[in-house]
Amino acid sequence: MTGLASISSELGGKRLELLKEAGPEVSRVAVVWNPANPGHRLALNNVEAAARALRAKIQVVEARGATDLPGALRAVTRGRADGLVALDDGLFFVERGQIARLASVSRLPAAYGFREIAEAGGLMVYGPNLQDQWRRAAAYVAKILKGAKPADLPVEQPTKFELVINLKTAKALGLTIPPSLLARADQVIE
Repeated sequence: MTGLASISSELGGKRLELLKEAGPEVSRVAVVWNPANPGHRLALNNVEAAARALRAKIQVVEARGATDLPGALRAVTRGRADGLVALDDGLFFVERGQIARLASVSRLPAAYGFREIAEAGGLMVYGPNLQDQWRRAAAYVAKILKGAKPADLPVEQPTKFELVINLKTAKALGLTIPPSLLARADQVIE
């Protein structure tokens, strides 16, 4: 077995940390997860550990499919969450416009794992740079096509991560992003 892993279970805690930095008043955070995703249990444990360290309360909300997202965000609102962290999942990538719109309508600052969600209107993204991952995957394919045995190639974790902040969304939420956080951003959408 070889290839590139995009497992980023430890990043949920970092997203919570960045969300708290963007909005220090955020104290009750909803975590949207897909229990059908085998990596989400570990990711959820990491977010819960980060929440304890940051003295934030966590509300766990499930979404297994696109039709679950509106109900999940209603549950978040009923639970009086004042922030949202979405764990990395293909569902949230595919439904990025819907989840960003629902978070915005609910007036929730939110942190995600895919750059495309910030481009679709999400507030903040911290995660692996997928374009870098795809380039590295192409290099793996090239090695194999040139005769390398897949079993001899190690499985690699992401090495390039990016922070993307959508200032349009921040303004719509009435949120002022601290200059120190903006300075660390790889991209700021204005």
